[in-house]
Amino acid sequence: MSPAGVGLRAAVLCLLAWAGLPAADRLYIHPFHMLVYSKSSCEQLEKPSGETPPDPTFTAVPVQAKTSPVDEEALREQLVLAARRLQGEDKMRVATVGMLLNFMGFRMYKTLTETQAAAGGAVLSPTALFGTLTSFYLGALDPTAGRLQAFLGVPGEDQSCTSRLDGHKVLSALQTIQGLLVLQGGAAGQARLLLSTVLGLFTAPGLRLKQPFVGGLAPFAPVTLPRSLDLSTDPQLAAEKINRFMQAVTGWKMGSPLREVSPDSNLIFDAQVHFQGQMKGFSLLAGPREFWVDNATSVAVPMLSGTGTFQHWSDARNNLSLTRVPLSANVGLLLVQPHDAAALADVEALTFQHDLLTWTKNLAPRAVRLTMPQLALRGSYDLQDLLAQAKLATLLGAEASLGRISDDPLRVGQVLNSVLFELKAEKGEQPTGSAQPPTESAEVLEVTLDRPFLFAVYDQDSTALHFLGRVANPQSAA
Repeated sequence: MSPAGVGLRAAVLCLLAWAGLPAADRLYIHPFHMLVYSKSSCEQLEKPSGETPPDPTFTAVPVQAKTSPVDEEALREQLVLAARRLQGEDKMRVATVGMLLNFMGFRMYKTLTETQAAAGGAVLSPTALFGTLTSFYLGALDPTAGRLQAFLGVPGEDQSCTSRLDGHKVLSALQTIQGLLVLQGGAAGQARLLLSTVLGLFTAPGLRLKQPFVGGLAPFAPVTLPRSLDLSTDPQLAAEKINRFMQAVTGWKMGSPLREVSPDSNLIFDAQVHFQGQMKGFSLLAGPREFWVDNATSVAVPMLSGTGTFQHWSDARNNLSLTRVPLSANVGLLLVQPHDAAALADVEALTFQHDLLTWTKNLAPRAVRLTMPQLALRGSYDLQDLLAQAKLATLLGAEASLGRISDDPLRVGQVLNSVLFELKAEKGEQPTGSAQPPTESAEVLEVTLDRPFLFAVYDQDSTALHFLGRVANPQSAA
């Protein structure tokens, strides 16, 4: 484990101790003070308006303007640098944000699956979701800012400035969390992980964006691309232009996440995330194999196979098995398989709640031969739909106060989060981390994921869950 990871473990233990205290005791030691404005920052913010110059503004260039393709390796290096700078009180800040985004991820994953067909796939990035909401917090004024802070999980003890969430601190911590995910990859023979976030801010022509807001998004999305286009005349054409622009810039095959823009909107928020992992010690099996979508339907998909000493747990009471496959020294792929395929929905409801991470304490080394699909999952959702499902439709609605984004009246349309999640084999080597080849005398457990299953990508250093998902068809859109 990295030195940063050791310090984070201690910070996480403090947070868990806090979470177990009675509410009356939490008030005096709660960790959220690491995320709010300091007294000196408040003094600067509370200066009379006449003493501070107005924020500089700009209009976005047209969507057809030439744009350089995204360099994912450069983005990875930025994240690695952020993780290597981790020290001091930043460790507690990272641990706190990790805890908050896990809670948010579990809550909104449940909401997402309630809005989708039970037989379909699902993939959600809690980090992208939390970063999106924090981005809007960064651009909000009261009362919207107060409502967003509460939704993010940070209590405002009073109305004072020093109880207000500092969005810049949160996004900086989020950048470090993303950096910890990719930090170990590629070092000492470990498999390399990629994580890239690109944000498109699409405005109606003439709308002026505030430079401090757009610049402040860099820790969450280092590639933030403000572009303007006609959103009202032909909403379907506008959606096609946005989709084409994002694919041209990223090269990611996301499909068409945006079908139609809201014709009365003048701002579309489009965050796209690409994760690519390699499973060390796994090989691609010759020829496609059957994956049973349901009892009567199968599809032929590429399958991976690897044998090693993995962390495994079979829970007869809850009708599931949990296997942890290391993707790097600190990052694990958690695979949840129902013992009865028909019980997937029940197992899913049980899995993606706060008990998931406590289950990992039950894992024990076991010789396993694991066979599972190669994954290329695509998922997209409109956060506005999830907020409406959660009875928070007005949070980013027409009445939202977003004066730090623009002085012009804002009408926020779609708030998209799209994910491309890829998992492939890296041939010829044994698994990384604690995984070891089984001894010749060890009985090898066969684990075959050829029916719908659940997964999560978990960083044990920050304790953050980066992805949650249900695999219904390994090569289809979620």
